[in-house]
Amino acid sequence: MHNYFKLILPFAFVLTLFIGCKGNGASGGDTATDSVVVVEDLRIIEYGVDVTDLNEVQGKVANGQIITSLLRNLGANQKTITQAAFIPDSVFDVRRMKAGNKYSAYYTQDSVPQLVYLVYQHSVTDFIVFHFEDSLHVEQFIKPTSIKTRTGEFVVETSLWNAIVDADMNMELALQLSDVYAWTVDFFGLQKGDGFKVYYDELFVDTVSIGISKIHAASYKRGDKELYAVFYENDDVSGYWDLNGNNMKKAFLKAPLSFSRISSKFSYARKHPVHKTVRPHTGVDYAAPMGTPVMAIGDGVVTFKGYKGGGGHTVKIKHNSTYTSAYLHLSKYGKGVVEGARVSQGQVIGYVGSSGTSTGAHLDFRIWKNGTPIDPLKMESPPTEPIPDNARAEFDSVKTVMVNILNEELCIMHCEL
Repeated sequence: MHNYFKLILPFAFVLTLFIGCKGNGASGGDTATDSVVVVEDLRIIEYGVDVTDLNEVQGKVANGQIITSLLRNLGANQKTITQAAFIPDSVFDVRRMKAGNKYSAYYTQDSVPQLVYLVYQHSVTDFIVFHFEDSLHVEQFIKPTSIKTRTGEFVVETSLWNAIVDADMNMELALQLSDVYAWTVDFFGLQKGDGFKVYYDELFVDTVSIGISKIHAASYKRGDKELYAVFYENDDVSGYWDLNGNNMKKAFLKAPLSFSRISSKFSYARKHPVHKTVRPHTGVDYAAPMGTPVMAIGDGVVTFKGYKGGGGHTVKIKHNSTYTSAYLHLSKYGKGVVEGARVSQGQVIGYVGSSGTSTGAHLDFRIWKNGTPIDPLKMESPPTEPIPDNARAEFDSVKTVMVNILNEELCIMHCEL
């Protein structure tokens, strides 16, 4: 059977048959019976080609397999195999064929089947179609995508991931929401009862979801406090804003890496896991896999890069006259990170490791304000520019619509618009 994208085109052929005539015109006894016979011809179109009378063989690209060896295994002739080695990169870069990707080969139903088409799945939407009728011809086929605009709500009980799964929503929402609220919500410190509402576009190929294309608006609630984020753009500005028109982006990210879990919080009296003595721990430990990218929380200048005792491989960044941050126990440093170099917010300055005095892979993250260590989880980030005055009226209109959609009673849990 054909298991991929199908387009069935019916063609009706109408044949009018005059079955017979009895009598003659003089007697007025003429009897004519018209019988309409409809013959329906069904063609099966897959990936833009007619595969109606062909047999399909499905498979996956083997480890180390290249296009020429795949064609040889599928029974292509030597001339075709040679031509395949010289396919222009603009059509298909044969070096990008990946092990594990699926393909479908289509053969004639002859006693000796002949290979007619090969369809290689490069991604969920992108396919490469090889034609073998006369000489080799290669073209790209892109499956159409559709967008469904949806709303949903979930409450954290055990974790953000589980909350999204329980609400039957796309897992990519967790990553997208963490991007929207990266400057304002500590995703490492989510608590039971924290809730999110979100109004978003989800992409589909056929009936399969392939991701979230855009979040239009969202809200995050803890206790009686609710923080909205509304997307708004014009010719001059673009981004997410709170209900007062303040930019959701701040001078500093809430966390220096994609959220995982916190293993040790800021404390002046923590029992050291190695030395077993009680001593201050003026930072936050983020447990994360070895090699996880570590990002600068804000723009600044690298004031230290090197091995620093128990802290192991360390990077220290001075952001302004008030704030300085440090990243300890790194496994290696980011590209271009040297003392005196300027770094940008979100730039990778190193990778999680276990260098120095450490019991396992984690990041020890520290902040100083005016030379005094502060709890990174409680740091208030300086604001950035709000909505311009000349856009305020339009933003307020957009904001009102978005908040109404998020709070629509019919969409309390999960609905599709």
